[in-house]
Amino acid sequence: MKILISQKEPSNLNAYKALEEKYGAELEFHPFFLIEPLSAKEFRSQRINLPDYTAIVFSSRHAIDAYFKMCDEMRFKVPETMKYFCTTELVALYLQKHVVYRKRKIFFGDGSVQSIVAQIGPKHKGEKFLITTSAEANTDPVRSLFEKAGLDFTVSVMVKSVPQDLSGINLADYGALVLYNPYDLKSLKASFPEFEQGSLSFITYGKSIAKALEEEGLKIAVKGGPNTDIPSASKAIDVFLGGE
Repeated sequence: MKILISQKEPSNLNAYKALEEKYGAELEFHPFFLIEPLSAKEFRSQRINLPDYTAIVFSSRHAIDAYFKMCDEMRFKVPETMKYFCTTELVALYLQKHVVYRKRKIFFGDGSVQSIVAQIGPKHKGEKFLITTSAEANTDPVRSLFEKAGLDFTVSVMVKSVPQDLSGINLADYGALVLYNPYDLKSLKASFPEFEQGSLSFITYGKSIAKALEEEGLKIAVKGGPNTDIPSASKAIDVFLGGE
């Protein structure tokens, strides 16, 4: 069986190669959408003055790259006094690409907005926060929590999702698709307006894509996600192939 995975090929393929050998399957990678930084023109339309902010909130590596790219384009030198609040340690560690990590004021949470607000606490309440996000993100939860905490903040779009043309893919060649994000489904529908599931199976990783598929009336063969008994996409594929 051939399975199409809606992401770019990872640097470490060991888990996927093991599945191919175990089941005689063929796994292929093809990103259904790309995350790109806003252009300087798009960013300026938000009327945000970067030097006004003393702290910045990041929830993704894409947003980090986009922020520092924008700073370069706007000729803004990020001060060493800038404070960084990241949703997870993994995101925080990515800052090493742009700053000397040990010399910066960097804080991280457990993946939730609540944990970021807890990290800010009374000690950093006087900062002016720039919260980076994507054009498609629902920012209501973060706005609500920051407002409730009495924090001075602005939400800024830094990145956008760009659908990829998938029309060159013959879906009939595949027994299953692995999807991670609602924008995977949007790209699929944009490239194949007459799409019908038929015998095609869906494997999902994450709650948001599972919800998006279910809302479209599409059936899911295996659901995986963080903090579940199927904690990785490769494990979800293993469960699917093992049940075939």
